[in-house]
Amino acid sequence: MATQMSDLLAAAAERTIPVVRAIRDDQLSEPTPCADFGVRDLINHLFLVVVNFQALAAQKPADFSNTPDEVHGDWRGRFAAETGRLVEAWSHPESLEGVSAGMGLPQETVGQMALLDLTVHGWDLARATGQPYTPDPAAVATLHPMAERMGPQARSMGVFGAPVEVAADADDFDRLLAVTGRRGDTR
Repeated sequence: MATQMSDLLAAAAERTIPVVRAIRDDQLSEPTPCADFGVRDLINHLFLVVVNFQALAAQKPADFSNTPDEVHGDWRGRFAAETGRLVEAWSHPESLEGVSAGMGLPQETVGQMALLDLTVHGWDLARATGQPYTPDPAAVATLHPMAERMGPQARSMGVFGAPVEVAADADDFDRLLAVTGRRGDTR
């Protein structure tokens, strides 16, 4: 069975996994548009997200207190496998019911947070490593209202940077990136 959330996560995964697979070892120390993270740091953060949000889909506790270094061995293959498990975890209708005990947010919002990380950080990694990235339009349409709504809280927690201005004719993804504090100019 699938849910709209698992479909959106699957579409984001189809775009982000190839970016991760194509990252060369000599690019791991490069900076990213995500100010606090270099490429290696961001890969480790995404591992933390895809693993912990599997638990959150099952309404189990997640542990964000420690970010282990996952960039060893077949880390590219492990990232793809863990992302597949993330999609599967959100494919059950009950994953979207109620309020997350760990985060105190509606489960649908929690799923959107995973989608936001997979989408925006996929772009961050692509930009940092010189790869193309085109987000799923349905994900962008879903994420923009959530990012706007959660923006003040995310900024106060240091998750988003200060919003940036975009041109009047900016596309929807550039507008989403701007809410998170990134200058996209993705066209």
